[in-house]
Amino acid sequence: MRSLEPLIDFLHGQRITVLTGAGISTDSGIPDYRGPKTRHKARNPIQYQQFIGSDAMRRRYWARSLRGWLPVKRAEPNRSHEILAELEERGRVVGVITQNVDGLHQAAGSHSVVELHGTLSRVRCLACGSRVGRDWMQAALLSANPTERIEAPQELAPDGDAVVDVRADFRVPPCPSCGGVLKPDVVFFGENTERPVVDAAWSLFEQGEVLLVLGSSLTVFSGYRFVHRARKVGMPVAIVSLGPTRGDPVAAMKVDAPLLPVLEVLGRRL
Repeated sequence: MRSLEPLIDFLHGQRITVLTGAGISTDSGIPDYRGPKTRHKARNPIQYQQFIGSDAMRRRYWARSLRGWLPVKRAEPNRSHEILAELEERGRVVGVITQNVDGLHQAAGSHSVVELHGTLSRVRCLACGSRVGRDWMQAALLSANPTERIEAPQELAPDGDAVVDVRADFRVPPCPSCGGVLKPDVVFFGENTERPVVDAAWSLFEQGEVLLVLGSSLTVFSGYRFVHRARKVGMPVAIVSLGPTRGDPVAAMKVDAPLLPVLEVLGRRL
């Protein structure tokens, strides 16, 4: 890994807003979509319109989630999450805008966190808007499908998904309040982030003097928009990520390296 002195000088004395992607959670055992080991792997994440428009697609999602949820629930923050929490405690990081839905930033001790894409730990009703915990949904899924087994899946996919065969008779429990359709409290592909969440993210963005992107390809516009705005307002951007990202052409600095060795240095030097 090349010298990190330019990155340290770039960030030194600055208020840092951090934007994280799936790459920060791979050391916790949660797969990413476009990392070095996964970018060439075919993925078929469910789309929002598919979920709301098809009983079969809802069965597909929840049958796979039944097995995929437990590895996410049991995942522990890794050292990269912890270093960001420590940098926030010391006043170097103003907060984290994350594209992840695993809750590991908060588990590591970060306080100022905006979850752009929601959280897997909750489920919400599309009819009445009520929310229940994902553990309630897990119990309800098992009660409705008593012959299902939830041993570790052969392949865990990103965002609590798992590659499994889905039985046609798999049953999805309704909302306990109104009987409506239950959806994970995350933003699916093709779905818009709620306005209050976007507003909170922009507020955190504006508190920083530099934007540090960690472990994101920035392929999805919900994350890339912050790099785009930074360029428009003259906020410097640094990116640490393995492989190319959508933001590379406008970044003031790019470090193509694994996150943990870089963050260990930043944790000592900032």
